[in-house]
Amino acid sequence: MIPPLSALARTDTVRLIPTAYHKPPVLRPLVDDEDEFAVLADIEGLTSARLRAERQGAAGLDRRELAFGVWGETMINAAFAYARRGGNRFNDETRGAWYAAFDDLTAIDEVGFHKTRELGFAGVFEDETVYQALLAAFIGDFHDLRSVTPVPACLHADPAVGYPAGQTLARTLRGKPHHGRGLVYPSCRRPGGECLVAFHPHAVQNLRPGARWKLSWNGTPNYTVSQDVPAA
Repeated sequence: MIPPLSALARTDTVRLIPTAYHKPPVLRPLVDDEDEFAVLADIEGLTSARLRAERQGAAGLDRRELAFGVWGETMINAAFAYARRGGNRFNDETRGAWYAAFDDLTAIDEVGFHKTRELGFAGVFEDETVYQALLAAFIGDFHDLRSVTPVPACLHADPAVGYPAGQTLARTLRGKPHHGRGLVYPSCRRPGGECLVAFHPHAVQNLRPGARWKLSWNGTPNYTVSQDVPAA
C-alpha cells in the first residue's frame, strides 16, 4: 500500500535533541590553531559516523546527499549518518532519518516515551535530560498516513510490530523516483499529535534553535517536564 501524497508547507516542525549534541565543537578549546584542529578532527573522524559519512559516505548513505554550507549541517547529517540498532519506525539500522513533530508537546511525548523505554531496560528510572528544540521547515509532497484506514501496521504502538512494517514501507518509498520526501503520520505517543519523517537531508530547510525542555525521572516511569532557561 502506497500512502497518498499531500502537499506540505510547515515552517516550524520540532525535533528535540539532547543538549549534549547541541554545542560548539568540543575539540576547539584544546588547540591553538587550525592545523592542530585538523589533526584532532582526523582523530575524531576515526570513530564519528557523521564525519565518515561526510567524507566517504556510508553503506546506506551517499555523501552527496548530505548538507554542507548551511546552519546546523552537523545535526542534519548526524540524523542520517547515525541509526540505532534495529532502526526506528521508518528507518533501518543502515541509514537514519529526520524525525520531527508539528508541536513541542508532541515532540516531548515522543522523546519521553523512548527515554523512558531506555531507562526501563536499565531498570533505573533516575535521570534528568535537557533537550534542545530544532525548528525546521518542510515544503513539498509527503506521503500522508493521517487518514489511512484501517490503521496500518507501521503505526502500531508496539515497536516490535510497528518498526518492521514501517521500515519496509520506507524502503519501498525511497526506492521509487519522485515518490515524496518522506511521511506525515499521526503520533503514536500523543493522541491528536502529528509527526513527520524526512528521508533525505535536503528536505530539511531553515533549521534554527527553538525552546529547551528538561525531562526528569525520579524513581518511576512518570516523568516531569519543565522549560529550561540557559544560564546567561
